[in-house]
Amino acid sequence: MAREITQVPFAPILKKRKRVAAYARVSSGKDAMLHSLSAQISYYSELIQKHPCWEFAGVYADEAKTGTRDSREQFQKLLQDCRNGKVNMVITKSISRFARNTVTLLSTIRDLKALGVDVFFEEQNIHTLSADGELMITVLASYAQEESLSASENQKWRIRKNFEAGIPCDGTILGYRYKDGSYVIEPTEAETVRRIYGMYLSGMGERSIAKKLNSEELSTRYGNCWTKNSIASVLKNYTYTGNLLLQKTFRENHLTKHDVKNHGQLPQYHAADTHEAIISMEDYNAVQEEMVRRAARYAPPTKDYTKRYPYSSLITCGCCGARYSRKVTHGGPVWICTTYNTQGKSVCPSKAVPERVLDSLTADISLDDLTALRAENGNRLVFCFKDGSESVKRWEDRSRVESWTPEMKEAARQKSKMARSKAVPKLYHSPRRRPHADSEECDRNSSNLSCPDTSAGNPESVPPCRRVCPCEHRQRRAVHQL
Repeated sequence: MAREITQVPFAPILKKRKRVAAYARVSSGKDAMLHSLSAQISYYSELIQKHPCWEFAGVYADEAKTGTRDSREQFQKLLQDCRNGKVNMVITKSISRFARNTVTLLSTIRDLKALGVDVFFEEQNIHTLSADGELMITVLASYAQEESLSASENQKWRIRKNFEAGIPCDGTILGYRYKDGSYVIEPTEAETVRRIYGMYLSGMGERSIAKKLNSEELSTRYGNCWTKNSIASVLKNYTYTGNLLLQKTFRENHLTKHDVKNHGQLPQYHAADTHEAIISMEDYNAVQEEMVRRAARYAPPTKDYTKRYPYSSLITCGCCGARYSRKVTHGGPVWICTTYNTQGKSVCPSKAVPERVLDSLTADISLDDLTALRAENGNRLVFCFKDGSESVKRWEDRSRVESWTPEMKEAARQKSKMARSKAVPKLYHSPRRRPHADSEECDRNSSNLSCPDTSAGNPESVPPCRRVCPCEHRQRRAVHQL
């Protein structure tokens, strides 16, 4: 019997639509740039949705962000969506719009290539998944990075030429407006600057000054709330004396864009009497001396601020999201929200956590396994572990009796004892008490401490304060107290 062989048919494989997204970026917030960004978003939205084999996955756009950094919010969101399988292909205008840093560009492309995500550059007509795509991109990315370097050097040259002429690079400063090449005083803000200097010289601290200004609803030059750092920047600003000290800092390079203090690496320029002063040179120097004195007085024993304690940089506030910092109080060290500590309960209604509570709750937990420790209202501590799990623990407040340490009790005892030893008996006659009707009874011998009202009974059963008549009770009040 002949064998019969037939081919088993399969259902046709339906080709899935490719999820396509676009990325756009402008490096400035000017109106022309924002118009360009809006045009790019509209163009890519229409382009992707018109394609029959593509599924629109969105347009990711960064506004006023440089291409030499990879810390762009929408750029990072796009990469995360690619890792999560939400995007199969990315379209962008050119290599320079995607990234101007060669290292960032190549590492990003290789990561997406490993995920099977294609990046298409319209201007260069290059697909990263093609055979020669990475080679071409490496060459073109180098050109884009050099273009960024050239633009950066041109800007530096312009700024340094202005410094040589005594012209500042930025006219944004509280108390002044930059008009026609010089600073002009803004009276309302100038008065705020004078108050800040006056309050500091009167003994107030930077946090106290910030609290006072915020309570009066006064804002910074940028319209933000005052903080310790913003107060310090005003106190250290030499421009308020009517002079300019130019090129105090400089940019490290065009890729990192880190500001570095100028300690002689580049020339520094001093321009005298360039504008009207808000603060006299005497007050400015007095403030600088006071800041140095306070810094020396309250300087911590170590300069390792980030990890001085086991809970440093670990605890976050469940109300405002700020970090918790350590603070020593009369009841012992506590960890407190920095927002609450600087701006008060009206801004952040969080609660301080005693350090002893943290020690007891973390006794069976390794702090190295935690990514964060979130302090929430209701005495709740949420432990966030590196594996993504969370656990909640509660803690109880100490009573007033328990909050008194032995040292505090002994100090209170000594204070009370000292107050009693310094007490002086006061001899007086209260007009509210009527004396005995018989004046002879009031003239009894002072050694006789019995009262006619109690002599008939047992005087020992009567409290000492009742064993004298009303008149002598007040006159001999010190006898009972002693």
